[in-house]
Amino acid sequence: MNININLSSQTLVLYDDSGNVLRSYPVSTALRGAGECRGSLCTPRGRHIIRAKIGKGLPVNTVFVGRRPTGEVYSPELAQKTPQRDWILSRILWLSGKEPGFNRLGECDTMRRYIYIHGTPDDVFTQAPASHGCIRMRNADVVELFDLVPVYTPVMIQA
Repeated sequence: MNININLSSQTLVLYDDSGNVLRSYPVSTALRGAGECRGSLCTPRGRHIIRAKIGKGLPVNTVFVGRRPTGEVYSPELAQKTPQRDWILSRILWLSGKEPGFNRLGECDTMRRYIYIHGTPDDVFTQAPASHGCIRMRNADVVELFDLVPVYTPVMIQA
């Protein structure tokens, strides 16, 4: 299996080992566009892998902070209490770059930038650039993807 994320079309496509499309999902990538370096708030391009999967078996809309569940479950009411929060929900697929000097090591390290594929509030999700660098998905979609892919699945992110 492998994943292709297209920044222009704001889509994530999951392929099987023969190159057949298994699933296609709308996503939301960085508001600031493509970029690899720390502090850019951009989505990194190039070859990556899923380094870790976090959240297996937890309820949909589980809230994560620092990759740990907070014990909260997202709701619009919770969002009203903390409107500035950058919600990471349901599941986390933590990405690691595969291209030293471009998206791995030094100032441009995807994993050290904490770039994930993760759930976001469904009531505010749009298939348009809006994140701080991560790849946001609807919660049912990220749970489905999480269950379909193993750790070390290749991920290609392109403009």
